[in-house]
Amino acid sequence: QVHLVESGGGLVQAGGSLFLSCVASGRAFDGKNAGWFRQSPGKEREFLAAISWVSGNTYYNKTVKGRFTISKDNAKNAVYLQMRDLELEDTAVYFCNRWPARDDFWSQGTQVTVSS
Repeated sequence: QVHLVESGGGLVQAGGSLFLSCVASGRAFDGKNAGWFRQSPGKEREFLAAISWVSGNTYYNKTVKGRFTISKDNAKNAVYLQMRDLELEDTAVYFCNRWPARDDFWSQGTQVTVSS
């Protein structure tokens, strides 16, 4: 059974940076894409970025391209999201999952709050 655990969220001022981690138990990402998503109150969950577990190719939502960087460590079964130049609109709960996402892989996520 796959279990994903996100960490690294917190409170940060606008313009600041955060580094999110996601560690997977089981073969969550083998041969697939690993992705990051977020959801703000009252909004639908939004795709942010993904990385191919095999090739390392990356994919970004245009809203975060240039500010967010996704990376991975296959040996640690981990995927990361470096976030820079954070904006108030980046406030959300951040999740990792496959991309496209599997409904049974969603976990609790990690809260990111950007203050002015």
